[in-house]
Amino acid sequence: QVQLVESGGGLVQAGGSLRLSCAASGRTFSNYVMGWFRQAPGKEREFVAAINRSGSSTYYADSVKGRFTISRDNAKNMVYLQMNSLALEDTAVYYCAARPRIIVTTSHLYDDWGQGTQVTVSS
Repeated sequence: QVQLVESGGGLVQAGGSLRLSCAASGRTFSNYVMGWFRQAPGKEREFVAAINRSGSSTYYADSVKGRFTISRDNAKNMVYLQMNSLALEDTAVYYCAARPRIIVTTSHLYDDWGQGTQVTVSS
């Protein structure tokens, strides 16, 4: 029901920061819970962060708590992932995803996905 396009990935040194953006189409962006997932080489896709429809509530994977921040701007149909203190283990393709109503952490419960953006952390 919504088309998503990620941007902002790239190469960054360990300890550095990167800000990912996800642009959504349509007039009903505020109806969707938004999440970020990532998939590293040889690993399954994993939950990173999610934000509720109004932006009043967020939830993070333990691996990124205190380092990553998810936010959204419903007026601009945008969701962001600010990534600080990046480590080699954060290297992955990062995906933006949307689902109705409730924050969940399971990827198959999200309905719409972006194409992904590569984040590579170097030593």
